[in-house]
Amino acid sequence: MIREKRNQFGYTQEEVAGMLDISLRQYVRIDKEMCFPRRDILDKLISIFHLSNEEIGIYVKTVLYKKIS
Repeated sequence: MIREKRNQFGYTQEEVAGMLDISLRQYVRIDKEMCFPRRDILDKLISIFHLSNEEIGIYVKTVLYKKIS
């Protein structure tokens, strides 16, 4: 879902990584839903992409489901 939002906003992975002040490698893992971001990073993602509560819930469930599968 984060990847889709990033594409909707027209940002590159490098741009978002810079906005989050994290490495590109770390952001790629978030973008591919391979890991769950720290709370401060999640807060920044919510702000950057104007995520609704519903979208946040879907994102959390999706990432956590992938981690336990």
